[in-house]
Order: sequence, then structure tokens, then C-alpha cells
Amino acid sequence: MASNYISRETDEFQQLNRIIERNQNLVQQLNTGCAKQLIVREMVGEILNQSISTTTEIRLPFRTDYGANTVIGRHVFINSNLMLVDLGGITIADYVLVGPNVTIISVNHPKEAQYRHDVELNPVAIEKNAWLGANSTILPGVTVGKNAIVAAGAVVTHDVPADTTVAGIPARIIGDHV
Repeated sequence: MASNYISRETDEFQQLNRIIERNQNLVQQLNTGCAKQLIVREMVGEILNQSISTTTEIRLPFRTDYGANTVIGRHVFINSNLMLVDLGGITIADYVLVGPNVTIISVNHPKEAQYRHDVELNPVAIEKNAWLGANSTILPGVTVGKNAIVAAGAVVTHDVPADTTVAGIPARIIGDHV
């Protein structure tokens, strides 16, 4: 994305809606069809427009609102009911563990009422060997560092340093594991 702000009044916004419509169809097919990993990886790869490694396992349901701005690495485990809001970009590096019901969000809306339906894009990065606990939420612009752990139920509003554990709402460092 060239910009980190998109007005709903632009042609770009309309083009995004066409991709969203296509991918929502694919997401629906994925979550109501066969759960064999080969087919899951192929369909997720089609939604994300990338090849998903055979070393990656994705449990259904798998959800995304856009789909075309997520990159998933190798040796990744994604548990059931992941939600990706990826218009702003999401990178999930190698060896990441994603617990059930995790939400990763890379989009926000302006505070000003007249622009509220526009979108602000802030990429999210989940670095190598991080672990996102069940029901955690990662907010726009956050980087979860290498080997970091996000505790179950945490809401991550700021970057998580490598080799630390965060917990709570908002998430705060509760330990390190160097």
C-alpha cells in the first residue's frame, strides 16, 4: 500500500471492496468444505495470494475480512477461529503459534466523525517463534517480537519486545525468558 489512509470516496476503496467480496466467498467455501490440510492450505493460499508451506497447519474456521495483505511463514500453527483484519498488512513469521480465537487487526478508523468510515492502515508483525495465546487481540501497528509470548486474553496495544511475556488489558510485560 502506498498510503496508510484510504478514504471511502476513492476508487482504491471501491477496488478493495471487489477483492473483499471475492475473498469472502472463498472464506465461506473454506469454512463449510473439507478440512483436509492440503485443501485448507490451498484455499487459504488462494485467499492470501501466496503459497502456504506444507509445514504450516491451519485449523478451521479461518476468517479474514480482506485476505490479500497477509503473509504466513513456515512451520506456523494456527488454531481454530483466527480472525485477520489485514487491509493494513499482517506478517506471521516462521514457527509462530496462534491459539484459538485470536484476532489480529491492522486497520482502524479516524476519530473525526466526518471521516469515521475511512480507514487508517497500520501493519502488524508477529516475529519468529512468537506465541499468541487463546483469545488474544493484537491491535494495529503492533510488532510482537521474536520468541515473545502473549498470554491468553491479552489485548496488545504496543510493541512486545523479544523474549518477553505480556498479559492483561492493555497488555503489559510480566516477565522475560532470556
